[in-house]
Amino acid sequence: MLQTVACIALPQMAPFEFGVICEVFGIDRSEQGGPTFDFHVVAADPGPVSTKLGFHIVVDEGLDAARTADLVAVPASLIDSPPDERVLEVIRDAAARGAWVLSVCSGAFTLGHAGVLDGRRATTHWMYTDRMAELFPDTEVDPDVLFVQDGRIVTGAGTAAGIDAALHIVRTELGQSAANIIARRMVVPPQRDGGQSQFIQTPVAECRSDSFARITEWMVEHLDEDLTVDLLARKALMSPRTFARKFRAETGTTPNAWLNRQRLLRAQQLLEETDFTLEEVARETGFGQAAVMRHHFLKVLQTTPTAYRRLFGVRTRVEPSRADLAVAG
Repeated sequence: MLQTVACIALPQMAPFEFGVICEVFGIDRSEQGGPTFDFHVVAADPGPVSTKLGFHIVVDEGLDAARTADLVAVPASLIDSPPDERVLEVIRDAAARGAWVLSVCSGAFTLGHAGVLDGRRATTHWMYTDRMAELFPDTEVDPDVLFVQDGRIVTGAGTAAGIDAALHIVRTELGQSAANIIARRMVVPPQRDGGQSQFIQTPVAECRSDSFARITEWMVEHLDEDLTVDLLARKALMSPRTFARKFRAETGTTPNAWLNRQRLLRAQQLLEETDFTLEEVARETGFGQAAVMRHHFLKVLQTTPTAYRRLFGVRTRVEPSRADLAVAG
């Protein structure tokens, strides 16, 4: 369970990327029903830590909290200069003991210098991907995604993609509802992805035109219906071929793939928050039958709807009743 989070403050770090980590994991959202983390900002040498914008942030804690944290997060910082060896050792230890390790933007270089990206797929800001591939030839650098998860190491691309990467970890550990609460508080999309495998996301661009924003909003509101390309094209006043081509240009994926992902997101929410049967969830989300829904869960999330509900369903988070306590006693 994700409880303790340590953000390592590094010399010449980027304030925005540092703030992303603090915003997602450092705020108590229990009043809205969201998660609260034991959050620490740590540094190799407590005291003033410089930023790229010329001001300093005063850090009170050393690296001890990071040595046992469930998540160690690294903001964007210097690229070519390896960080303090003490920092690299903390990152190596976190990866070795199976903790989550998150980098935002050029923070991936810190992970690379620590050696935890060797033999892994990773990403960083598109401006730095060539340099990253040059410095770390044993890492498969993907320049075209918002973020990558390889094992329990998550590398986010530039700036706001760090929000997507951080919410991805929240969603993986605590479920869709927890991620939604944080996203709603931050006024950001709760999920930008294409869902290639178990809780691993690749980017789907936001709609750039009002017409497609309207049609995608309508699609989300009618997920339980049979939304064929012909039907959607008529609604958009286009031919099916033109609609499919423009939809892919706007969103980065096909209408069917986009619909299936939205249906999965809705199914995750219903499995977490309701006691609907699997057949009811399948009908509500447009999958039609539980077997079809199960196929998509296995294909995209590498788990079944039943297993997902067992892990994230509301019944797993409720307080025990007095009867339960009596039996336990």
